[in-house]
Amino acid sequence: MYAKTFGETTCGINGEEIIVEVDISNGLPAFELVGLPDTSVRESRERVRAALKNSGYKFPMTRITVNLAPADFKKDGSGLDLPIAIGILCGSGQINAEAICDKVFVGELSLDGGIREVSGILPMIIKAKEAGRKEIFIPPGNAAEGELVDGIEVFAPESLTQLALHLEKEDMLAALSKRKMSIESNCVYNVDFSDVQGQLVAKRALEIAAAGGHNVRMVGAPGAGKTMLARRLPTILPPMTEEEALEVTKIYSIAGLLNRKQGLVLERPFRSPHHTISHSALIGGGSIPKPGEVTLSHNGVLFLDELPEFSRMALEVLRQPLEDGFVTISRVQATLTFPATFILVSAENPCPCGFYGETDGVHECSCRIGDIDRYHKKISGPLLDRIDIQIHVPRLEYNEMRADNRTECSADIRKRVIAARQLQLDRLQGTGLHCNAEMSRREIKKKCHMTAETEQLLQRAFVSLGLSARSHDRIIKVAQTIADLEHSDVINTFHLAEAIELRTISKG
Repeated sequence: MYAKTFGETTCGINGEEIIVEVDISNGLPAFELVGLPDTSVRESRERVRAALKNSGYKFPMTRITVNLAPADFKKDGSGLDLPIAIGILCGSGQINAEAICDKVFVGELSLDGGIREVSGILPMIIKAKEAGRKEIFIPPGNAAEGELVDGIEVFAPESLTQLALHLEKEDMLAALSKRKMSIESNCVYNVDFSDVQGQLVAKRALEIAAAGGHNVRMVGAPGAGKTMLARRLPTILPPMTEEEALEVTKIYSIAGLLNRKQGLVLERPFRSPHHTISHSALIGGGSIPKPGEVTLSHNGVLFLDELPEFSRMALEVLRQPLEDGFVTISRVQATLTFPATFILVSAENPCPCGFYGETDGVHECSCRIGDIDRYHKKISGPLLDRIDIQIHVPRLEYNEMRADNRTECSADIRKRVIAARQLQLDRLQGTGLHCNAEMSRREIKKKCHMTAETEQLLQRAFVSLGLSARSHDRIIKVAQTIADLEHSDVINTFHLAEAIELRTISKG
C-alpha cells in the first residue's frame, strides 16, 4: 500500500516543500526513514508510533518505508512528524487517500497525539502557497503566523485525532481568519533621546546614520554614554515597510525567536551580542546553516559594545555583510545566502584602561603605548574603512549632567529621519535601493550632485587625508544624507565638510 502527502521544512530563510511517500508492505516489522533525514527527523519514528497508538489508531506491524523527497536535500526539524503520521494512516487505510490530496501538513507530535509548535512556520506557509497548495495544517501554537498569509486556507488542529476527524469530514475545523498586516508604528519604547543630556555631536551623528542607513563607530571614555546613545537609535529609525516586516518575521520564525502571540514583527531589530561570541554565531553556521546575529539584525541595528574585545576572526567576517548586505555560508550539506542589511553601531574605549587623551586631571591613562597599539590593531583597516561615521564621545561635565534643559525627543528626530528617507526613496526609485548607504559607485555618479566648490573641497580632502576609493564614496553618501536632512537638491560645501569631519573626528 502506497500513500503520498506533503510536508514542509526550511532552507535558509525560505520554506522547502517535502514530498512524504509511505510504502507499507508485507515483511518483518520495520520502520525505515530514507531521504537524508537528520537526527530530529529520524527520532520521529518513535514519536509517530506512540502518537498513533495513544490516539486510538493502529500502527501497522509490517514493513514501513518512508521516503522524504527530494532525496538529495538534508531535512531537519521535527515538523515532518505530522505528514509522516498522516501518510501512515492513509497508507494503512485508516484515512481516505482522497482526503489528503493537495494538502500540506506541518507539526511535531507529542506522545499522546497532540500537535506542538515548530519554528519557521511563516516561510513554510508562504512556500505552500507558492506551490499552489490549497490547504495547510499547522500547530495551534503557530496560529498567529498562519493568520498573516492570504491565498491559502490555514487550519490549526490541536491533536492528531482532531485532524483525522476533519479529513474524514466527521468534525470539520474552521480555517483561521486572516489578519490584515498592519505596519502602523505602535511601538512603545522605554528609552528616548530626551533622556540624553549633552552629546550634541553624537546625537547629530546618529540622526544622520538613521536617515541614511550609515554605520557608526563611537570612541570615548567609560561612562560617556556610548551604550545609552546606541540603544536609542531604533527609536528614531523609520517604521518598517510591509515587505521588511514580513522578511524580519520570517527570519525570527526560523530562528525560534518569534513572539507566538504577536505574529508579525513590527519593531526594527536591535541585537547586542557579547564580545565573547564566536564568528559562527555572529555570521551564522551549523551543519545546516542557521541565521547568525548579522541576519537577526537585518533591517535593524547590530550593536557591538567594546569592539576591540571581539575576536579578530569575528570582526573580519563582518566585511561581506557590511559591503554587500548579505552573507553566504558554505557547508558540506548546503550553501545558503542570508540577508544582512543592518546599521552597525560600535562602541569602544580609546585604550585598555579607557582614559587615554583625558584632560580633566583626575583620570590618567596607565597604558603603555604598545598596549594601546595592540588594543586597536584588533580592528583592521579594511573593517574601519566600511564604517561611514566615526566620532569621539567626550565625558560630560557636571553641569551638563545636572542641567534641566529639555532635550529633543526621539519622535521629533524621527520625523526628520522619515522625511529624509522619503527623499531617498523618490531619488532611488527603480533601483531597488532604499537608502543612501546602499548606493554603489554607479548610483553615486547618477544621483549625487555637487557644486563646483564642493568638488574642489572633496579633491583637497582626498589628497590631504589619503582617502581610499571606498572612503571617497562613503563620504559622498554621508554628505548626500546631510543634504537630504536639509532638503537640499545639491551637496554643498558645508554638507561635505560635516561628512568629512564625522569620518575623521575620532582621530583628533
